[in-house]
Amino acid sequence: MRQYSADLTPPWKKPKPVPEVAAEPGLVVEEPGTGFCGAVIRCEAGTVTLEDRFGKHRVFPMEPRGFLLEGRVVTLVRPAPGGPARPTRTASGSVAVPGARARVACAGRIYVEGRHDAELVEKVWGDDLRIEGVVVEYLEGVDDLPSIVSEFAPGPDARLGVLVDHLVPGSKEWRIAQSVTSEHALVVGHPYIDIWEAVKPSSLGIDAWPRVPRGQDWKTGVCRALGWPANTGAAWQRILSGVHSYKDLEPELLGRVEELIDFVTAP
Repeated sequence: MRQYSADLTPPWKKPKPVPEVAAEPGLVVEEPGTGFCGAVIRCEAGTVTLEDRFGKHRVFPMEPRGFLLEGRVVTLVRPAPGGPARPTRTASGSVAVPGARARVACAGRIYVEGRHDAELVEKVWGDDLRIEGVVVEYLEGVDDLPSIVSEFAPGPDARLGVLVDHLVPGSKEWRIAQSVTSEHALVVGHPYIDIWEAVKPSSLGIDAWPRVPRGQDWKTGVCRALGWPANTGAAWQRILSGVHSYKDLEPELLGRVEELIDFVTAP
């Protein structure tokens, strides 16, 4: 006699199996019922805690077929004990996303005045910018800003952010910045003479940044006062090597860069 299964559900009605994924710290998933998207920061007692990019936490039960990973339905399971540790934070302090692919570049851009400035932004915020699809471009000088903004033609779907050195109210740079600022273009500046000063002295093993008399080249004066070789390129590499995360930078720079990223990526 032919044997029949006790389960008479037609095959086309049976739910398709979905992959099980370990809820490792840093894994980014979406809870479809609420639309909440965030990185795993904790997994315990049948629940998982997610943190979104704004730092908000939500706790969800780890139910079968309960989450979306890159648009696919998955079942989250507890990681195996003693599994490999993953970095949970980027250099900027954001939640790390292991294995994430860089997003296709969005229309928005961030321009940074100075090559050293651009290198520092890349070192600390590079991971975040690639995930957001934001390209950072080098601005040679503020004098070129009006023509760059005019050619870029910022709009609702293509915002422009600009970081300027030593932006002091009433200065020529400040007036240029004011002339191009609009609803879709934001120009911000840090208070330092040069981006070097935005690195905390303690991160470089010095007590403080030297005071250089007016009329002298600031970088050359700093190298002389610190007893460094008179090679500003080598000095910058020495400074950059002392920067490992946002903790090595002054808050006045951190706030301005974060402001630009939020502005350019705002929906």
